[in-house]
Amino acid sequence: MSRPASTGRRGKVLPEHARAHNRALVASTIFHGGAMSRADVARATGLTRVTVSDLVAELIDAGIVTEHGTRPDGRPGKPAILVDLDRTGLQCVALDLSESGEYRGAVMDLAGTVIARRSVPRPPDRDGEAARTAVRALAAELIGAATARVLGVGVASPGVISPEGVVVTAPNIGWTDLPLQRLLGAELPAPVHVVNDADAATLAEHTLGGAGDDFMLVKVGRGVGAGVFIRGGLAQGSRFSPGESGHVTVGTDEGPECGCGRRGCLESWLSIRYLDSRIAEGAERDEVLRDAGERLGIALAPVVGALDLDEIVVAGPAAYLDGVLRETAVTTLRHRTLLHDDVRVRMSAQGDDIVLKGALVMVLRGELGVS
Repeated sequence: MSRPASTGRRGKVLPEHARAHNRALVASTIFHGGAMSRADVARATGLTRVTVSDLVAELIDAGIVTEHGTRPDGRPGKPAILVDLDRTGLQCVALDLSESGEYRGAVMDLAGTVIARRSVPRPPDRDGEAARTAVRALAAELIGAATARVLGVGVASPGVISPEGVVVTAPNIGWTDLPLQRLLGAELPAPVHVVNDADAATLAEHTLGGAGDDFMLVKVGRGVGAGVFIRGGLAQGSRFSPGESGHVTVGTDEGPECGCGRRGCLESWLSIRYLDSRIAEGAERDEVLRDAGERLGIALAPVVGALDLDEIVVAGPAAYLDGVLRETAVTTLRHRTLLHDDVRVRMSAQGDDIVLKGALVMVLRGELGVS
């Protein structure tokens, strides 16, 4: 949950900022807690009952929250009226631009259940205008397929993305300093939120997957990306790319050539296309996976040591990443750190839709303040 914004040299918190923070706190509490009374919300948030009642009324007027009758608990006194998010009346559109052959999208309910799916072929690499046209068309088609009010559109894209939804650079797509969030927001009939694909997966793992407040997610697919969650918030960094370990050189033996033009990047050892190519060339499968796991452990060790993380989550095809590769990464990580023998390294349970779910979470964060 983000803290109330401040303004001015003295950092004075204005009433509207505090109200926005409290509104988000109420919405987030109801999102995670399900149907509850206003008194339940007050106890969970620490806000007064008067404040909660006022904010719930505001959310009801906005079509975000609905009343669900009374609690059948037999307690003395007037029965409590339950409130919940309008989980059947609100949907989100989510787009995943990270796949190698296509752009994927889905209409989802607030829990991440897919209502409808669509996809379009991935345009040729570095054809930025064709890519933007395809994204706009896919989003519009999905909005048309929604069966309820669309709360917003979440777009998860490879590359370096600023907090304002500007694609600072996405070389394979052909985007540089592209204000994608603003452009799509002007073209589509719903608010748009743009996030890096690995950061999206990290958000999904935290909000929907039960990850804690200090962890790193490594997403392995066409490339390798990562997101870092520190003290309950997604790390941003000075260049909007914390956790970008895919192009960190691992080892001093150079290694295979990477798409960035250098040799020995983690991505050049760990990407699924590299693993496939090595195995197709006749290399022994377990040896290939063991080598990749060792490189992953080498990359993770200084991050875990510096940030004192207690969990690493790996997202991607389990057939490659679980087993030998993950076990080797754990052994290497523990061998290279001093106080982190208990760090958990596990596979994500979010499945193939983890990036889509992260795009959904980005909408929930941006429109409701859900964390």
